[in-house]
Amino acid sequence: MKYAFVFPGQGAQFVGMGKELADNFVTAREVFSEVNEALSQDLLKIMIEGPDAELTMTANTQPALMAFSMAIVRVLEHDFGLKLKDKAAFVAGHSLGEYSAACAAGVFSLADTAKLLRIRGQAMQNAVPLGKGGMAAIIGLSYQDVGALVDACSNGQDICVAANDNSDGQVVLSGAIGAIDRAMEIATEFGARKCVKLAVSAPFHSPYMAPAADVMARAFMEIEANDAQIPLIANVLAEPITQHKEIIKQLIAQVTGTVRWRETMDFLHKQNVTDVVELGAGKVLSGLVKRSYKDINAISVGSISEIEELAKNL
Repeated sequence: MKYAFVFPGQGAQFVGMGKELADNFVTAREVFSEVNEALSQDLLKIMIEGPDAELTMTANTQPALMAFSMAIVRVLEHDFGLKLKDKAAFVAGHSLGEYSAACAAGVFSLADTAKLLRIRGQAMQNAVPLGKGGMAAIIGLSYQDVGALVDACSNGQDICVAANDNSDGQVVLSGAIGAIDRAMEIATEFGARKCVKLAVSAPFHSPYMAPAADVMARAFMEIEANDAQIPLIANVLAEPITQHKEIIKQLIAQVTGTVRWRETMDFLHKQNVTDVVELGAGKVLSGLVKRSYKDINAISVGSISEIEELAKNL
């Protein structure tokens, strides 16, 4: 058995996440308390009670998803004696999930990871005026084939790019709202089955995020970092790295760069990973694995019963 642990990104959040863990494990409550203290905010209250509009604010969503993932990691490690570094061949995370992966691999402290994600969320939100940018999922086109659609939708400074290469047949475009609206209109002419506009407030992972990348470069100068105890597969490289300076470099590049998730999963497949375990909210990443790789066992772990089942199997 060869395990990789992966961490979800924005969109997986839901009101109520963290309540079951906080109610049943002191370890989880300590994680949420440490994040609350780092952010000078009762983030757990927003996670459990909402409202949804407040939880889905980028500056809240990003640290909240990380906190939930890390609560699961800490419960596995402290309450079930399952050390990730002893079991994982690799870790990876989708977009903000890469910060969760880095925290789980010992690169950043929990408090610093929360602060970084709060800064990242605010910087990404502030990089583009509200309503000026957007994202859309293109279903039925490969990353290679989506280039023609991108070219047709972009003109001058009003551009879009392939932001997330999630799987064969699912690519997310990001950019100026005009370019995204054009993609919605003409995607089927380029062979797409459908085009779905995403409920996001900014064009993440596009050149429009350059101001946010600058903010993150400054933010990383203020925190301590360690080399990863588990090889971390960087979104923008789709290959593993362990040196903390390289991890920081690629996290900065990731703000404007493409999330190469399909290639990340291809890498795991070629490395003969047998099991991909998604730690955190939702089942998006494990679902992508199941659709593309029938010989990899993919599971999502977000509830106590799922944690217990994972601990028993490991």
